Amino acid sequence: MDNKLLDLSGKVAIVTGGANGIGYGISYRLAEAGARVVIANRTESDAIDAVTKLKKKGFNAIAINTDVSVEQSVRKLVKDTIKAYGGIDILVNNAGIYPTIPLVNMELKDFDRVLSVNLKGVFLCTKYVSEHMIKRGKGGKIINITSIDALHPSSVGLAHYDASKHGVWGFTKNIALELAPYGIWVNAIAPGGILTPGVRKMQETVPLGPGVDMDKFMKSFTEKIPMGRLGDPDDIGKAALFLASEMSSYMTGTQIVVDGGVLLK
Repeated sequence: MDNKLLDLSGKVAIVTGGANGIGYGISYRLAEAGARVVIANRTESDAIDAVTKLKKKGFNAIAINTDVSVEQSVRKLVKDTIKAYGGIDILVNNAGIYPTIPLVNMELKDFDRVLSVNLKGVFLCTKYVSEHMIKRGKGGKIINITSIDALHPSSVGLAHYDASKHGVWGFTKNIALELAPYGIWVNAIAPGGILTPGVRKMQETVPLGPGVDMDKFMKSFTEKIPMGRLGDPDDIGKAALFLASEMSSYMTGTQIVVDGGVLLK
């Protein structure tokens, strides 16, 4: 039955960057489906706030302070999750940063920081979680959040971000091949423009330059989307639930584009 196919009761899911925006949308849907969710966040207070909100809904969740770009932090995340819940069934590599810096102004430290979080973080989390999954012998699901920028650039100033997301997509496909014999399915979700709290803050506080009106800029951006709207974090949450559940039982090495049709243009 459909309700059984989407049931994650008894499953344990780690969501990196799971406290805000897309990450929280994913955390919410997995928890709602019955998973015990670990919100792994660099900002501990945000993770605790997110867990509090989930618990008020009657869901099961804990917060673990994590910097995905630091190996020891990731190893601790895996160890603490197993200690708390006994194992790991689902990993969502969502944590990512996207500072806009034109190449002419970009420094090596800027490039390294984005690659360290967005790509090395995916490697580290996947390495240590998959090692546990293989040893445990029960398979698992790994979901990597890429971007439509893994397929086509969206704007100038994101060369480092685009490089990282192309890397995650390539990593997803190769690791899907390697882990399939162990019953571990590895897929990706490529979001388009999603109206997260971070995007809202940018609309309110980030100047676009002389003579550029933010409302007109956003209107122009939205007009490029065939569905006529920006996405909501829950749009990605629902796609993640699909990939985390038995609804996607014969899928690995796939990237689901969730962009309102913008790549069609």
